[in-house]
Amino acid sequence: MMGEQVHILKQYYWQKVFFALGVLLTLYLIYPFIFNVEGVYLITDVLIYFLVFCLILFVAYIRRQPHLSVPWRQVFKNKIAMSSAVVLSFFIIVGLMDSIHFRYSEKSGSTETSYSINMVSLLDVSLRYLSRDSEKTYSAPFAVHSYAKENFINDEGVKYRAYPRLKFAGTHLLDYEQDYWPDIISKSVKGLMTGLIISVVFSILFILYLSITGVRSYINTLKGLLQNKLDLPWRVMLMTLSVVIVLCSWLFYMSHFYHVMGTDKVGQDVFYLTLKSIRTGLVIGTLTTLIMLPFAIALGVMAGYFKGWVDDVIQYVYTTLNSIPGILLIVAVMLAIDVYIENHPDLFETAIERADIKLLALCVVLGITSWTGLCRLLRGEVFKLRELEYIQAARSLGVSNFKIITSHIIPNVMHIVLIVVVLDFSGLVLAEAVLAYIGVGVDPSTISWGNMINSARLELARDPVVWWSLIAAFSFMFALVLAANLFSDAIRDAFDPRQQGVK
Repeated sequence: MMGEQVHILKQYYWQKVFFALGVLLTLYLIYPFIFNVEGVYLITDVLIYFLVFCLILFVAYIRRQPHLSVPWRQVFKNKIAMSSAVVLSFFIIVGLMDSIHFRYSEKSGSTETSYSINMVSLLDVSLRYLSRDSEKTYSAPFAVHSYAKENFINDEGVKYRAYPRLKFAGTHLLDYEQDYWPDIISKSVKGLMTGLIISVVFSILFILYLSITGVRSYINTLKGLLQNKLDLPWRVMLMTLSVVIVLCSWLFYMSHFYHVMGTDKVGQDVFYLTLKSIRTGLVIGTLTTLIMLPFAIALGVMAGYFKGWVDDVIQYVYTTLNSIPGILLIVAVMLAIDVYIENHPDLFETAIERADIKLLALCVVLGITSWTGLCRLLRGEVFKLRELEYIQAARSLGVSNFKIITSHIIPNVMHIVLIVVVLDFSGLVLAEAVLAYIGVGVDPSTISWGNMINSARLELARDPVVWWSLIAAFSFMFALVLAANLFSDAIRDAFDPRQQGVK
């Protein structure tokens, strides 16, 4: 009787999970009809949201597996890890917003609805004022004049050189000399106070939610939060979230009046370009992992479990692949993709679609060249697991190899997979910057930190030096990689038995 109740509860749990996934999928497919736009589903967009669905299923699976949920609780109790998770959440939200593409409908005399040829994302719509207000060329952060002098003719017909005023930044200032610094200070105070108010309101509502779910009074919950006596480090998470909200509030408020990170060579706002680059970094780090995992897990487990000629063939494959210089393979694949796109222009209607297929090709080739390390680790671990008594007992009882691999081997090597995945993420994000720097990365039309750093090479040779593009790309990349590394360190400590004193 008890077993039947457990089975019913388990079945009801998964019904709720799949119902929630169905609702999300339905919303993703029907939003064009709701908002009267034409939905554009790029390949990378579909793969990103497929990865999100897989992550939701993985979280649901972990909650029902004690051997996985216990280490994850240890991760959630780590203050540094949860603070890093808040920062990562900001990058993930921006990346997901930039992965919903569509075209606006246009008015026409015919009865049929026509759509614009320009493709935009949800992030573009949110930051329309930044993408629309482009200057003529370089301008420094918070500047109201261009960074380069131009020729002018005064009322007397005399030519002279001066720094021209920008078309959009600082146009609200009547007297630049007197109003500039008071305006910067007053608007900074407004932006910071707005963020502080938002963070305080959110914290109050969140503490109220904790008190309701924890069946305790609001005052006791607040005391427990301040004394850090709750089950999770909510105080650190709220402090980190408050810092993120205040900083974002200041940046977005000031960006309505100034270019907070300057403009590039063609006058585009660098802050806007830096936010748009987040999606590219996340795509490289996540989709490459998604492509790599099937090869690494399948071949690594097969090599360690079956041994013999299977192991020899798989060793030969990854040894041969490792002997090929990775950069040459990437160059060859990217050149082949360029040739294919030029020979089949009808398959790619817009430049964004051409850039997207090149980005996907880069993820594929990075995944093909990076699965061998995880495959070796899994091979060695499976060598040890297959000799354990419960595996030998299952084989002697006639359990099929497929059942043993899926029920006993793979669940016991998932901690290695998880550790390697989170540790490789930051390396893959940095790899995009390195590849773009040497000219074999994503398409030059794709907005990415690597392309920003690559273009900064010439900017640093100018006189005066244009430094803000490099600093902006470096700062955001540093924040993402640092947060990912700190979070992955906590996962490694939680899942690695050697970190817990287990021999």
